[in-house]
Amino acid sequence: MLFLHREDGQGLVEYALVLVLVAVVIIAILTLLGPQIGNVFSRITSGLN
Repeated sequence: MLFLHREDGQGLVEYALVLVLVAVVIIAILTLLGPQIGNVFSRITSGLN
């Protein structure tokens, strides 16, 4: 019993790391594709007018 490690918060930390990784990937994608997406919406709005 003396050598057992407590792993109570380990699952929560792993979920937090996965969420941070997903957030970083989404931010990177939006940074790279942001101007192109903006141009698409600009063309759509100018086409509606």
